[in-house]
Amino acid sequence: MMSSVEARLISGSDVSSEIYGELAQRIQALKSKSVIPGLAVILVGEDPASQVYVRMKGKKCEELGMKSVTIVLPRETTEKDLLAKVSELNADKSIHGMLVQLPLPNHINETNVINAIDPKKDVDCFHPANVGKMLIGDPGFLPATPAGVQQMLIRSNIETSGKNIVVVGRSNIVGKPMAAMLMQKGKGADATVTVVHSRTKDIASYTKAADILIVAIGKPRFVTADMVKDGAVVIDVGTNRIEDKDHPKGSRLVGDVDFDNVKKKASAITPVPGGVGPMTICMLMDNTVRAAENYAHR
Repeated sequence: MMSSVEARLISGSDVSSEIYGELAQRIQALKSKSVIPGLAVILVGEDPASQVYVRMKGKKCEELGMKSVTIVLPRETTEKDLLAKVSELNADKSIHGMLVQLPLPNHINETNVINAIDPKKDVDCFHPANVGKMLIGDPGFLPATPAGVQQMLIRSNIETSGKNIVVVGRSNIVGKPMAAMLMQKGKGADATVTVVHSRTKDIASYTKAADILIVAIGKPRFVTADMVKDGAVVIDVGTNRIEDKDHPKGSRLVGDVDFDNVKKKASAITPVPGGVGPMTICMLMDNTVRAAENYAHR
């Protein structure tokens, strides 16, 4: 049954603005100790989506008064040369956070590169040491997108304790860490978590039981209204570009949720764009400031 009242929108732009306000004060406090938070991003090759994302990170660093270093290496760069660059940044005291933009060209082993990053500078939270700490509930950093989702729930006053949360998708970037974070003890957690994925039989039987549904499966409009419980909270992590002849660009962005129909049934929902998207860079900045604070307290 569709409800007569449309879901309230959870805006990532609004939530991230609130967090940026808090970050500005933390950055000021660091500068009073002569520490300017520094983020280095390494980009190998010329993937257009990665280029846009890297530019956005750099711009946000500058807006916040942080140091931003972008290193663009040619696609042919060897793994040995990339590892040498990572080692150089590990030793650079003015760089507190570092990430290597994925995906990397096929001839470079991603695992070797991630493992080479100093865990104290691993603001993407991909290093096994940081993933392990997150799993046992003692995180140094939290992965940016799941951390952004958690902040949206907390700051929108959506109770997670004791709730039935279903995560659609099991990627190392969103699904797995999201589930691990939601089952910890504490604010924005304490939930009963189910993870469904491409091999799950009858996904809808699980999603219909969710008080909170978090969708990160990478398929446009995968979750339809008949898969959602009345009054559920729906967080759409997906970003998919689909053809749209009526759109000036000939295409537009949609999420993994059929937004127009699901919003009539949910109590709260994130839009695409403008939902989870802005939170990813926001939480990356938060991790970088945290890394600088850890450095200042050493």
